[in-house]
Amino acid sequence: MLKTVIAMTVLLALTCAAQADVVTKTVEYEHDGVVLEGFMAWDDQLPPGRPAVVVVHEWWGLNEYAKSRAVQLAEMGLVAFAADIYGKGNRAANRQEAGKFASVYKKDRKLMRGRAAAAVKRVIENKHTDPARVTCIGYCFGGTVALELARSGANIAGVVSFHGGLDTPDPADAKKIKAKVLVCHGAADPHVGPDEVTAFQKEMADAKVDWQMIYYAGAVHAFTNPASGDDASRGAAYNKAADRRSWQAMMLFFRELFIPADDGHT
Repeated sequence: MLKTVIAMTVLLALTCAAQADVVTKTVEYEHDGVVLEGFMAWDDQLPPGRPAVVVVHEWWGLNEYAKSRAVQLAEMGLVAFAADIYGKGNRAANRQEAGKFASVYKKDRKLMRGRAAAAVKRVIENKHTDPARVTCIGYCFGGTVALELARSGANIAGVVSFHGGLDTPDPADAKKIKAKVLVCHGAADPHVGPDEVTAFQKEMADAKVDWQMIYYAGAVHAFTNPASGDDASRGAAYNKAADRRSWQAMMLFFRELFIPADDGHT
C-alpha cells in the first residue's frame, strides 16, 4: 500500500509539476580510489522510498547543464544524482579537452561502467531512495555511459539515452541487460549514423531486450541542450521540439517503470 501511495505521488508530480522544496548538495564519492564529485537533488518534503535517477553528463564533464536536469527531476518528486565520470576537478574547457576525457572511457568500457555503477551505489545510499526503482539517463557521452551501465548487467529499472553513442565493443553483453531501454535519437544526427543505429537495433533484438527507440525529425546531435546553438549544419544544435518531446517520452517511460503493475494504471 505504501509503495502504491508513493507511486501515485510521483505520478502526480510527473503530471502536474507541483511546487517542490528541492535540496541540492555536492557529494564526494569514490571509485577505485579516485575521488569523484557529484551533485544530489531531492525534494525534502516528500516521504522516503522514492524512485531515483542517475544523470550522466555530456563529454564536457559534470557541468551546470547536467545539474539543472537533476534539479528538474527532483522537482518531479524523484531523487536525482548528477554523476561525475571523469573525477573531481576534471572538467573540459574546450572541445579538444572534452574529446581527450571522453576517449579514455570510450576505449575502456570496464572503467566507464565502473564509474556509472559507483554513481548508482551513491544514489542508493540516499535515505530517500527506493533501491528497487533506480534508473540512469545520459546526454551524448552520458547516453553511451547509460547504455554501457545496462550492458554491464546492472540491477536497475531502466536507462534513457538522449542523443548518445550506441556502439559497444562486445554486442553480446546486451544479453546481460536487466533494465528497460529508451533511446531518444536525432533523425539527422551525423555523429551516430545509420550503420551504428542498425547495429544497435540488431544487438537489442538479438538479446531480446525490452527497448524503445524514438527518432526526432530534423534533430542533430546534442538536441536537448540550448548551449548547442541553433546551427544544425554544424552537426550539433538545440532543437526545442525534440527536447520537449524526448523529455515527455522519458516521463512516460518513468511512469511505466515506477507505477506498480497491480494498481490499475496502464
